[in-house]
Parts: sequence; C-alpha cells; structure tokens
Amino acid sequence: MAILKQGILMFLLLVLAASCSNEAPKTDEATTAETAETTVSEQKEEEKTEILGYQVGDEAEDFTLKNVDGKMLSMADYPEAKGFVIVFTCNHCPYSIAYEDRLIELDKKYKVLGYPVIAINPNDPEANEDDSYDKMIVRAEEKGFTFPYLMDEGQKVYPKYGATKTPHVYVVNKTESGNEVAYIGAIDDSKDVESVTEHYLTNALDALIRGEAPQPSFTKAFGCSVKSTK
Repeated sequence: MAILKQGILMFLLLVLAASCSNEAPKTDEATTAETAETTVSEQKEEEKTEILGYQVGDEAEDFTLKNVDGKMLSMADYPEAKGFVIVFTCNHCPYSIAYEDRLIELDKKYKVLGYPVIAINPNDPEANEDDSYDKMIVRAEEKGFTFPYLMDEGQKVYPKYGATKTPHVYVVNKTESGNEVAYIGAIDDSKDVESVTEHYLTNALDALIRGEAPQPSFTKAFGCSVKSTK
C-alpha cells in the first residue's frame, strides 16, 4: 500500500512538472509579443513625430535647390524680402493645376510687398514621370510662372517642413532670430475658384504686413499626397 501511495505521489509530481514546463513558453511568447507591440508603437510614434515637420513659430532652415532656369536658389538670394510663400506643388496633381493661376496672381501682388512665392516640387519623378525636372521646365514656360519652381532632388527639403500634400503652403516671416514659420496649410478653402469663401493665405499675408499674427495660423492642407519611392 505504501508503495502504491508513493507511486501515485511520484506520478502527480511528474504531471505538475510537465504542466509548469508547458506554461513557461507561453509566458515567454506573451512577453515577446508585448515587447514587439510596444516597439512597433514606439516606432509609429517616432515616424509620426518625423512627419510633423515644422510647426508655427519654428525657425525654418534655408535650402538650396535647382530652379527651372538651371540655377541654384535659396531664401538667402532675396535679401530685401520680408518673408516667403513657400508652396510645395507639382505638375500632375489636379489640385496643384487648379491653383496655378491663383499662385501667379498672388505672387504678382505680394512679392512687391515683400513676400515672393517660391514653388517646390517635392515628388520623386520615379514615382510619377510627369513630375520630372524636364517637364517642370515645360510646365513653367506653358503657364508663365512668375515665381521660381524648384526641384526637391532627393526629397530632402519637404520632410523638414512636414509637407504631405500638393499644394501645401508655408509662410515664412523674416525675424531677427531667423526665418520663422508664420502660417501652415491651405491656400484657400476650395479647389474650385468660384466656390472659395475663405482666403487663408492672403489673409495671413495681409496680417503679417500689418504687423499682426495670422489668424488662423494653421489650416488643413488638401490635395494629392506627396509621391515617393522610398
């Protein structure tokens, strides 16, 4: 009888040991999954932060990019300017095309008041061949652009600004401390010029000329997404 009890006890101990060993991997797997999920979450948060780019009040770095006339151009080439209207735009996007005439008129009006337009094509031409440098030259000549049209070769500038759409506008105001971002967002509130009710960009520029802060200083840009092969 004692031998039987001893055998039963040994059997129960073996069952318990096997149960514990089976549960251990599950705990490790759960921990690994939780760690992986946390890592992915942190990566997404870091990517989100990188995408945000400049905020209103930030100092914008100057850039040196190739214009459609073949010359390199930067904000430093405008010593008399009070600021800049930097527009990320492109050839193929129907939203960008819809705003071309408005940008020409805006440039004619505001560059004499100290705020010239500088257009930058942020798209990778490998993602859309219509946004190649050669076709930028053709488009600028066809439309008679009164402003420079620069190629963001290697897509190094638009991520710093945080541009996500074409068109996407950044008004930069010259201050004693540097080129300060004063307005970010849309040009106005409608692709259809006949339906526009809010002139965000011109209102922002008029406010700066009066020595006031733009209100609003931020609106949501709309249009085509920036194209990249990365």
